[in-house]
Amino acid sequence: MTTYKAAMVKKANPAPARIRRAATGPASVRTARKPGAPRPVGRRDAPYHHGALRDALLEAAERVLEREGLPGLTLRAVAREAGVSHAAPTHHFGDLAGLVSELAAIGFQQFNAAMAAAGAVDGAAMEKAMARAKAYVAYARAHPGMYGLMFRTERLDMSRPSLQQAASASFAGLAGAVGASRQEQIFDQALSLDQAAAIARAWCLVHGFTMLLLDGRLSDILRRLPEGTDAETLLDAMLRAPIGRPGCDA
Repeated sequence: MTTYKAAMVKKANPAPARIRRAATGPASVRTARKPGAPRPVGRRDAPYHHGALRDALLEAAERVLEREGLPGLTLRAVAREAGVSHAAPTHHFGDLAGLVSELAAIGFQQFNAAMAAAGAVDGAAMEKAMARAKAYVAYARAHPGMYGLMFRTERLDMSRPSLQQAASASFAGLAGAVGASRQEQIFDQALSLDQAAAIARAWCLVHGFTMLLLDGRLSDILRRLPEGTDAETLLDAMLRAPIGRPGCDA
């Protein structure tokens, strides 16, 4: 399960179970239920700790997204998945745009962590760049719904601080990796045309490959490969191939 925020971590030295049960409602609600009797409407088997509901809703939203895709990601679907009232997501996120924007921010945070880990491997700049590219594709294949959401700008509120910060960190990581491969420092706030072309070229290659792979559009090429080779082998060969000119070839 994805780790979200510190609020999801259980508190140290939790109160005894009898104390927690005593805090869940008035005595009339806490009356013991006879074996076989129906459970009262609206009760949850495991009440959320104070402050954790927001993160539980985001976890539920990710499950819905990966299972049903973006069309199935609604406030009601998330509430049902989390086992809470339909008003709960609205209370925490305002509207669907708020929810998906916060979810996309988590996606970028996960993605950035994967890229940082890949770039930390020992080796030359080229090997580090290839490790990052493979981690890029691996994240998208493991989380196709989240990956797709991260680039659906028309559905996101990019003014939300969490999303803006996570997306900016992702671009800064890309710029830094490209700069390292060129043996120069790239300041992502001020790019020369040549630097911008290098960043766009790297992004186009890996993002384009990823989208074609997820959409099944590379199947015809993959089935023609020699026995024992696969999508990662193809990506590796693409990354090592010399590039004739800057930009993305259509």
